[in-house]
Amino acid sequence: MSETPDPEVIELASKVFDLARTGDADALAAYVDAGVPANLTNDKGDTLVMLAAYHGHAAVVTALLERGAEADRANDRGQTPLAGAVFKGEDAVVRALLAGGANPEAGTPSALDTARMFGKAELLELFGAR
Repeated sequence: MSETPDPEVIELASKVFDLARTGDADALAAYVDAGVPANLTNDKGDTLVMLAAYHGHAAVVTALLERGAEADRANDRGQTPLAGAVFKGEDAVVRALLAGGANPEAGTPSALDTARMFGKAELLELFGAR
């Protein structure tokens, strides 16, 4: 097995990560349906779901979760997509992640901790916290 990554594989991965960042749900879903792992991660441990969540693309998050992506998969810093969506104020993404099974207590800091930190009472209520 080669130590040097195949440039074509790197190019494809870059394209797929860009689709998650820019919100092209249909194209990204087609790549995952064709065999790209739904839990593909970049060099920082960010999944496609994390990138889509952080950039406010609820439709992409939903498409990935429907294809087996993990809602709570943390990156190398312990951050989850749900905490990122809370931090960015992406309420539609928060709801998509919760519908996909995300746990508000997962990660460091958790989405619950993030909502408390920023005084987001409506999200605390949504998470069932007091």
